[in-house]
Amino acid sequence: MTVRTCAAAAALLASAGCGASTSSSQPAENLPPVNVQAGSLKSGFANMERLAEAAKREGELNVIALPRDWVNYGEIIDTFADKYGLKVNELEPGASSRRQIDAAAQLKPDVFDLTLDVAVREAARFAPYKVLGWQDLPDDVKDPSGAWYAAYGGYMSIGYDPRAVKPPASFADLLQPGYRVALDGDPLRSASAFGGVMAASMRAGVPRPEQGVELFAKLKQGGRLTDLARANTIVAWDHLNAARSAGQPDAWQVTIPRDAALGGYHVQAINKAAPHPAAARLWQEFLFSDEGQNLLQKGWARPARGEAMTMKGTLDTAQAAKLPKAPGPPVLMTIPQADAAKAYLKREWTKSVG
Repeated sequence: MTVRTCAAAAALLASAGCGASTSSSQPAENLPPVNVQAGSLKSGFANMERLAEAAKREGELNVIALPRDWVNYGEIIDTFADKYGLKVNELEPGASSRRQIDAAAQLKPDVFDLTLDVAVREAARFAPYKVLGWQDLPDDVKDPSGAWYAAYGGYMSIGYDPRAVKPPASFADLLQPGYRVALDGDPLRSASAFGGVMAASMRAGVPRPEQGVELFAKLKQGGRLTDLARANTIVAWDHLNAARSAGQPDAWQVTIPRDAALGGYHVQAINKAAPHPAAARLWQEFLFSDEGQNLLQKGWARPARGEAMTMKGTLDTAQAAKLPKAPGPPVLMTIPQADAAKAYLKREWTKSVG
């Protein structure tokens, strides 16, 4: 993956995919036996009806690290449970990607929602499964075997109170008087906060972690790096800032700086040791369906199948128009870049910023 996303990678935030047919014209007696460990709907279940029946026999689904206020997961979980008559067990909603993997043997989740770097490193733990419309997902956002694949993405953004400060045109503007700035957590532990530091570090599309640390160190030294409750400016993923703006548009607005269009995405995977393998596969099909993708967009995320759904006329275009305006294709950090940046922050953040 290059530093600047190519056309395929750019499709991450407004991307691909038409679904295939979900039914079979064959009589039930002519269909092969259900295989709940199959790598696709067709090979294991023949159609969505048989997959749903197999999942209902299992009765439950274990999800992990899905806060109900994150990209509308509360409504997504409830809709899935009602639609298919399954009990959804919500394990450790606040868990990080790393914690999901570390706790898997004990908690036994069926599915994961992960950052790319963790998914790539842990791909051997996942059961390959290619959802309907697999061929429409860009190569840069999926594992060729089907071990993991992106469902939604976003841009790093600056949310601000227009009553208190002027609209910031860049991260450098945050050094001007009046801004009280917060990150969405600790960048040594939070992927969102780490992304905020990296967005502030971008120079001509290349992350310079020392520049990001320097900016936040200056804010700290000036007494203007604060917590979320006291901030009039918050650096976070655009879906988080957009959700806050939706509740108070006159008091909170969102911008994605033109010189720092840092993008990121979350990928889905099925636990190879899933206790409910059919339900896990049904969950993936639901997330990547038109319904699931629109529900993610309702939570201000940018659905991976957005472009294809626009072409089909199935995307909620009214909601899409409300998303923060992006200045152009996202810049996606490579895993080596992210690793190098994390190592730098581990050495420098505490002593420079605290």
